[in-house]
Amino acid sequence: MAEIKISAEKRTEFGKGAARRIRRADKIPAVLYERGIDPIHVTLPGHETMLALKQPNVLLSIDLGDEDHLAIPKQVQRDPLKGFIEHVDLYKVKRGERVKVEVPVTIVGEPESGVLVVAEHPTVALEVEATHIPSEVEVSVEGLDVGAQIHAGDITLPEGAELADEADLLLVNLTHAPTAAEVEAELESAEAEAGIEHEAPAASEGESESTEG
Repeated sequence: MAEIKISAEKRTEFGKGAARRIRRADKIPAVLYERGIDPIHVTLPGHETMLALKQPNVLLSIDLGDEDHLAIPKQVQRDPLKGFIEHVDLYKVKRGERVKVEVPVTIVGEPESGVLVVAEHPTVALEVEATHIPSEVEVSVEGLDVGAQIHAGDITLPEGAELADEADLLLVNLTHAPTAAEVEAELESAEAEAGIEHEAPAASEGESESTEG
């Protein structure tokens, strides 16, 4: 995985008021954590950081002018309505250090006809070298039939990675794909249980006159 360099600034102002001022300047308040060392409070450029964090498990090179830090995002807080980034927690790493990360599971391939592929768990935990974090893990369902299951212990891990989840963690489940008739019947049954009744469609004007005549 390539490193993305971010030019940051140390900050000494804290609190909600300071955070609002930082965000109004199109910047993001963040904290850089390292085990056993006091955290470093920094300000990140808004647009560059937003683009970088679109990549899962991105490795950031934080340039503070007089010092550089390698870091991975641990928590990204977003505005629940507008979606912009409010705050970022970063965890400092070192080259050669192994870290535990959640890696997205990508399903590839086509199963047998009439099979529904259900993603039971969107990520899998791996222990990897900090500068070689995979962006995804591919799981193939090519040619699989109803009843097949893929567990964490079944996947082919990227080179140098170790599974950090339980081997029996269910990632993908293949079940019978319901037909349109089955879906409609299930919907009608659910509506009946809920006491939902549909009114008969109103007769058209022509139909009404024909009935009266």
